[in-house]
Amino acid sequence: MRTIAVVGTGYVGLVTGVSLSEIGHTVTCIDIDEEKVLKMQQGVSPIYEPGLSDMMTKNLNEKRLFFTTQHEEGFKNAEVIYIAVGTPEKEDGSANLAFVEQVAKDIATNISRNTIVVTKSTVPVGTNDRVQSIIDHHLVANVKVEVVSNPEFLKEGSAIHDSFNGDRIVVGTQSEEAANVIEEINQPFGVPVFRTDTKSAEMIKYASNAFLATKISFINEISNICERLDANVEDVANGMGMDKRIGDKFLNAGIGYGGSCFPKDTKALIQIAGNVEYDFELLKGVVKVNQKQQGLLLEKLNERIPDLKGKRIAVLGLAFKPNTDDMREAASLVVTEELINLGAEVVAYDPIAMDNAKRILNDEVQYANGVEEAVNGSDAALILTEWDEVKNVEIKVFDSMNYPLVIDGRNCLSIEEMKKRFIEYHSVGRPSVSSEVKQVLLK
Repeated sequence: MRTIAVVGTGYVGLVTGVSLSEIGHTVTCIDIDEEKVLKMQQGVSPIYEPGLSDMMTKNLNEKRLFFTTQHEEGFKNAEVIYIAVGTPEKEDGSANLAFVEQVAKDIATNISRNTIVVTKSTVPVGTNDRVQSIIDHHLVANVKVEVVSNPEFLKEGSAIHDSFNGDRIVVGTQSEEAANVIEEINQPFGVPVFRTDTKSAEMIKYASNAFLATKISFINEISNICERLDANVEDVANGMGMDKRIGDKFLNAGIGYGGSCFPKDTKALIQIAGNVEYDFELLKGVVKVNQKQQGLLLEKLNERIPDLKGKRIAVLGLAFKPNTDDMREAASLVVTEELINLGAEVVAYDPIAMDNAKRILNDEVQYANGVEEAVNGSDAALILTEWDEVKNVEIKVFDSMNYPLVIDGRNCLSIEEMKKRFIEYHSVGRPSVSSEVKQVLLK
């Protein structure tokens, strides 16, 4: 077992640190936010991720997991240091590496032993060489540092599960000795390790996310064609997914991708390509399709209710995906703002993300305590996140609406059930359930 430091306690850093402590390593997580660190020392997770809080508490109690704001303290006995800070998007779409570069300097000025530095943050190709150069330039002690690229492939909402059930662990380095150490550290996870050079490892992360984003945009384009041809995109996707060359993952039509990874990484890869004078036309199309798809529900709503002024609209789901409180690039950001601009009264519900939403969304957004409260007395309900609570809702709750108009951006409700209760229901790429619209909606 190793002594490890993890710099950064966002989704990647915190899950990485907690998971490494769970398999027996002694881990110190470092963050400059004093209030955040104090809460984590008390076992309070700053993010919602299923299973994370319990695992945090367990390893804190077993003295394998520690939190500090002091780099010197965190690095004191560390054999391996993980860099897991943010790489936010710049205006031109490229990744901002300021935090990564600062950590490299902090490592160089605080370590006193030979160290392996592992870059877990998503960084452009060539960044690990840059990190190595910064550390070598600023080193205070006479020690050896080797840098390894070890990109993460965790999905928010199932990150703890993914840590122990991943498809692969990618290790990129020119040092066989460093690669052996990182493989040894990860061995208890029981996940296959793929070794490669540093730049290929960096590219694997971007290429993987770009490909998955492409699948999402592709099936969304197919869904838009299906609507015009009276085909069912779910049947189309199922038929496609049976082909092993294609697979059935990420073929769920809806209102596009969001979150902290796909939007940022697709734009960053376009920029990376541009830096070597390559025009990544396909990926540009993927981004354009996704931006257009987020406005799909508003188009469908405007077709049914041309004038939204004074109409009460229920918004079900605010996070970009279920099982997370992450609001980054969520469709709700665009949808709620546009509804308010059009004069609608917006009543929103999300089982987890409402606290984060209240800090971000327009102050005019109202919040309900459940699905039933949100839809009660509304003129339409929009489904933006496929929470189990929404997917499993009793259809009769929509009976309390002024008019039962449901527009499902995640295809999570049953068409047949909607037919039984005479609810007007529209989804993405599937047949609509239409009924005669009440005169009040046409005013």
